[in-house]
Amino acid sequence: MSDPFADIRPYQDEEVPSVLKRLLRDPELLDTLASRAGGRVAVLPAFLRRPLLRIGLKRQLAGVTDVQGMQMFIKTYVEGMIAETTSGFTVSGLEALDPQRPYLFMSNHRDIAMDPAFTNYALHMGGHETVRIAIGDNLLTKPWVSDLMRLNKSFIVRRSVSGPRELLAASRQLAAYIRHSLQQDNAPVWIAQREGRAKDGIDRTEAAVIKMLSMSRDKRSESFGEHIAGLGIVPVAISYELDPCDGLKA
Repeated sequence: MSDPFADIRPYQDEEVPSVLKRLLRDPELLDTLASRAGGRVAVLPAFLRRPLLRIGLKRQLAGVTDVQGMQMFIKTYVEGMIAETTSGFTVSGLEALDPQRPYLFMSNHRDIAMDPAFTNYALHMGGHETVRIAIGDNLLTKPWVSDLMRLNKSFIVRRSVSGPRELLAASRQLAAYIRHSLQQDNAPVWIAQREGRAKDGIDRTEAAVIKMLSMSRDKRSESFGEHIAGLGIVPVAISYELDPCDGLKA
């Protein structure tokens, strides 16, 4: 049976090993990691630098065979980032949620990487399932970037489609996938309340987001209100002491 969401959904457990092998062979990813790491490795010629990085990454990823393992690998870096770059990380409101129920977490938007990362970390530490993350294809400019994001439970929002028919089809597929995740896979979802970050500091949900979600409604059997209520929307407010958008606001 064909998968109607194969081109946008996160990778599944059985796909993880082959995707990791592909990433370890990607020269652009290895060069990017070298440039960020700095030090002696970064200045080595490519024919020396890439094999060294490949060996190091293989060693770090040796125990990763599924999505859970990948997220636990990422968790160590999130914890390091919190310890080194923040003076504290606090969460409130989780006690009001049922850990057994999947919710649609609709968040304000400051940073595409850290908003869902902090949400996921808070949920994980609170004993909740981590979320599937909606991310626009405008940010997935490289195949290896898309692979990394889809390994971390991200699914693709196709914003680059052209033409009204293509956009409508992409929106319907996205709405159907979100509903399928929540009601069939029992998997929670994270989505920003608007396209793009709130650079003016006004956190208002775009009507287009709600309209998109309504596209998966069965008009014969449920009202608009019943459909939205069935998605289990939970508002999420994330606040940074040093706002990632502060320069843009100024």
